Amino acid sequence: MIQSVMMIQSAGGGVMSGNLSASSTASQIFGRNILLKKPTASTRHRKLPNVVCPKAVSDSSYSQTCLDPDASKSVLGIILGGGAGTRLYPLTKKRAKPAVPLGANYRLIDIPVSNCLNSNVNKIYVLTQFNSASLNRHLSRAYASNMGGYKNEGFVEVLAAQQSPENPDWFQGTADAVRQYLWMLEEQNVLEFLVLAGDHLYRMDYEKFIQAHRETDADITVAALPMDEKRATAFGLMKIDEEGRIIEFSEKPKGDALQAMKVDTTILGLDDKRAKEMPFIASMGIYVFSKNVMLDLLREKFPKANDFGSEVIPGATEIGLRVQAYLFDGYWEDIGTIEAFYHANLGITKKPVPDFSFYDRSAPIYTQPRYLPPSKMLNADVTNSVIGEGCVIKNCKIHHSVIGLRSCISEGAVIEDTLLMGADYYETDADRRQLAAKGGVAIGIGKNTHIKRAIIDKNARIGDDVKIINSNNVQELARETDGYFIKSGIVTVIKDAVIPSGTII
Repeated sequence: MIQSVMMIQSAGGGVMSGNLSASSTASQIFGRNILLKKPTASTRHRKLPNVVCPKAVSDSSYSQTCLDPDASKSVLGIILGGGAGTRLYPLTKKRAKPAVPLGANYRLIDIPVSNCLNSNVNKIYVLTQFNSASLNRHLSRAYASNMGGYKNEGFVEVLAAQQSPENPDWFQGTADAVRQYLWMLEEQNVLEFLVLAGDHLYRMDYEKFIQAHRETDADITVAALPMDEKRATAFGLMKIDEEGRIIEFSEKPKGDALQAMKVDTTILGLDDKRAKEMPFIASMGIYVFSKNVMLDLLREKFPKANDFGSEVIPGATEIGLRVQAYLFDGYWEDIGTIEAFYHANLGITKKPVPDFSFYDRSAPIYTQPRYLPPSKMLNADVTNSVIGEGCVIKNCKIHHSVIGLRSCISEGAVIEDTLLMGADYYETDADRRQLAAKGGVAIGIGKNTHIKRAIIDKNARIGDDVKIINSNNVQELARETDGYFIKSGIVTVIKDAVIPSGTII
């Protein structure tokens, strides 16, 4: 029997070596066909990657990306935590934007970190400035214990804004945040910096992104999203030449300026039909920089520039650097507003196929292990909803909603089109009895309460017979002292707020 020796990259980034017989099936290895090419005269004298790594992630179900050198050794991930998150207020009142809960069990920061880990990028810095305590706590609990180890230099670390003699100011923008930490970033022995945003919802294979950057010999590669005319006016658009090189930028153009930004998206890989439907490409705010290019741009060429998207990258194009577009044709949502956040969360309840799935085994979304018990439902009527861990749901009705971990919902409650974020801890029966004796309200949703089209932040205490239904269809209202806001017609109850029994919102 013929024997062949094969090097296979494991899901964790390590390399397994083993003897595989010719009769071994592909399904025994990875569930996919593995192609091994015999060296020819033209390939014998050039270096070939020695790792075969078929891996199903993101925009392709048959990704066979093989980077040389490997992404775990040659790429540093930089996740930008964003500003104060004023458009997401009050969800950002007590936490940084990337720490906002998402999809019952997760937080926003879990999306880019998981994309990195699934793409074999395991050196990750998160730059943040506002309310970073909960973000630090989540990252340390979720990723600190399993990133390092023998011959594994992986890490996920927070770099918070700080004042120094050289930089007395806080971060002024995305580029300035990276510039202030260049002294630390350049210590990493890598070829590329992968710059990501901390408030986007998508699943992407960064290895393919990085491979495209290397194959085109680019200085900077910008992830681009195909757009139709209706959505294009809300984004920064890019124009490309026949090689996919970016030659022009336009920020939220309209009218003739919009029409001038039309491009042939078949150049980037769309088929003819989709290219006609999506004749624009928008920047996703995700970039690959060659390391030396980043250092030169931020220190020498544009030492005063504060922002990548509006200053550094257009400037790099003007001075003749090779700035390439890389097409990402999949689900992507910028969760920058209350309305976008609400729809992104409820989108995971959509059937038969949700907008974004947390069930992809080949590219899972990781988070903090909490060791909570399974959720308990007692005579509850639950339809088209997602229920997080450790919930106690009693004889109530839940429809088209996302119920976060440790949620307690009492008898007779009706929850519709709502995002409940849950709680950080349980109250004991003794705590609840003590609260009731004092006329207080326990954490969770009280008896016979009706909630519709709302976001209920963590640890909220909502009493009995409360109605949060916005019957007057108010679009904008700020009632912070009463514990809630209304934005875009969506009622948002603040974290730790108390809504007394009988309240009508």
